Amino acid sequence: MIEVIKHIDDQIDLISMKNEQLEVVVSNYGCTIIKVIMADKNGHKDDVVLGYDDFTQYQTLDAYLGALVGRVANRIKAGQFSLNGQDYHLAVNNGPNHLHGGIKGFSYQVFDYTIEDEHTLKLHYLSKDGEEGYPGDLDLTVIYTLKDDTLTAHYQATSSADTLINITNHSYFNLSGHKENIYQHTLQIHASQFACVDSDGLTTGELKDVEGTPFDFRQPALIGERVEQDDEQLKIGKGFDHPFLFDTQSNQVILTHEPTGRQLIVSTTLPQAQIYTANYLDGRLGKYGERYYARDAVCIETQNMPDAIHLEEHPTTLLKKGETYDEITSYQFKVIQ
Repeated sequence: MIEVIKHIDDQIDLISMKNEQLEVVVSNYGCTIIKVIMADKNGHKDDVVLGYDDFTQYQTLDAYLGALVGRVANRIKAGQFSLNGQDYHLAVNNGPNHLHGGIKGFSYQVFDYTIEDEHTLKLHYLSKDGEEGYPGDLDLTVIYTLKDDTLTAHYQATSSADTLINITNHSYFNLSGHKENIYQHTLQIHASQFACVDSDGLTTGELKDVEGTPFDFRQPALIGERVEQDDEQLKIGKGFDHPFLFDTQSNQVILTHEPTGRQLIVSTTLPQAQIYTANYLDGRLGKYGERYYARDAVCIETQNMPDAIHLEEHPTTLLKKGETYDEITSYQFKVIQ
């Protein structure tokens, strides 16, 4: 069942997607995932994503809790790029770089939406040519589908001119229901390489094998046993804040909290994910009167290579006029005994 449960104002709504296994609350503001409520192995229900009770915090703060991020997720070096012989200048809003679509990226935009059926919510946004400095009218459709224990996000876009696109969801997961931090969460990532970053979080173009490093999650490992290890890249990122390059075509990331029996399986058509251990959460007030600190959640941001326009000969973030960006990421919330 899908229904509007609250009008924030005359444009922004909260929409509940609910079945016997899950309740997912989303907003048409930034396609934001506000809540994911699921049971544990004993039947106790908790909200397993971070967020805010005060909706104005989604509109004014910068952690992108639950938000759809674009037009281009992650960082673009120096906030500039060249395309078809023309230079484009974007907002520099994260150190010396452009981050997550700029000052008012998709996270801060109101999407039109329709409830298609009892499982499907369709959201739409037209990003005009020149918005945040990007070329082309970008027509974006986001389809959220809730069936059984799985939430699927389907992103489709076309552009009136060659442009860049790299859409992700920036949910912060804590399968304990924020009863503790993520140190006792077990993480498995089917990735044999990760991308290095510099002190500003920008991908450098260097890829490293995970073998023999704290980044080797090919077999399940506790985040708490890895995130504090003596590793140069972990120190630079203040924890994990790196793209992992997938070796498999599905079920690439598995997050498990054994005390509750909750498990999240992320499956995507995209080639990698930025794994981020919430290193910059600053004690801000979140839902249910709780404060959010570093390591209180983990983000699994499926995407193409950050700063691909500068790092790849054939950038995976380039969307040409007449072509369609078409990517899917699913989130399966399981309970294991």
